[in-house]
Amino acid sequence: MICIINGPNLNLLGKRQPEIYGSRTFEDVLSELRFTFPNTEIEYFQSNCEGEIIDKIHSLGYDTPGCEGIVINPGAYAHYSYAIADAISSIQLPVVEVHISNIHARDEFRHKSVTAPACKAMLCGFGMRGYELALRYFNAR
Repeated sequence: MICIINGPNLNLLGKRQPEIYGSRTFEDVLSELRFTFPNTEIEYFQSNCEGEIIDKIHSLGYDTPGCEGIVINPGAYAHYSYAIADAISSIQLPVVEVHISNIHARDEFRHKSVTAPACKAMLCGFGMRGYELALRYFNAR
């Protein structure tokens, strides 16, 4: 099982800034991912609350047998949440960070991710395809 965790404002995909994030909802993307990876159980979690994301990471890392990894899009938390970075560092599961947009081509405050160094890899700028690429990483292991 792989868990996809989306952070704040990603519940608005398909509505929020379609020129940056596209017009597809994450539910549409999730359906496609489950079709593309029929042998991979994909769990999905989204929260706008930092503590809930941390609790989910802890739960997956310590209380969820069979979890093989996490794909996380921490949203804006990527740029300042040392608490989420610490949560990722505290578990043994591999974590791949995904950003829909190219964070290096946007506002300067978005150029640095404090959570990425705790992850195995980071993908940015591939649009929604970044989630598929992250799942391919786990399926190739």
